Amino acid sequence: MRGAGVWAYGVVNLVHILSVATLFGSVLVLDLKLLGAWRRVPLAVLDQPTIPLAIVGFVGAVVSGACMITTNATDYIGNPFLIIKFAAMALAIANTFVVQLLPAWRKRGQLPAPDSGASLALTGGISLLAWTAVVAAGRMIGYW
Repeated sequence: MRGAGVWAYGVVNLVHILSVATLFGSVLVLDLKLLGAWRRVPLAVLDQPTIPLAIVGFVGAVVSGACMITTNATDYIGNPFLIIKFAAMALAIANTFVVQLLPAWRKRGQLPAPDSGASLALTGGISLLAWTAVVAAGRMIGYW
């Protein structure tokens, strides 16, 4: 990327920021629903737009993030925020798979709508904290 021109890093950084915003915005809406917000709106209605947007945001963030990290890889050796970011991301991704195993998640499209219960609220809280840690640690990487 260093030889790609003066605009390359700035454009990749912009793509990363927009991708993270798309991912986090989608996750925020879905996690707040899991935590009990918008009780009259069925979970199946909110997950249809938020999950595809989160996937697009995640893929964009991973691709652009990989481009940015390889540009300055030696500068990041020993950066504790990079380790925190990747650990929080691993937790958030693992939590996503756990949510899909929960009976309340699998029944989200049924009528009458099942009570989402404490298990979905717990996973929503874990997700929100983990993705917030990813964003915060990512922001701090450049200041270490």
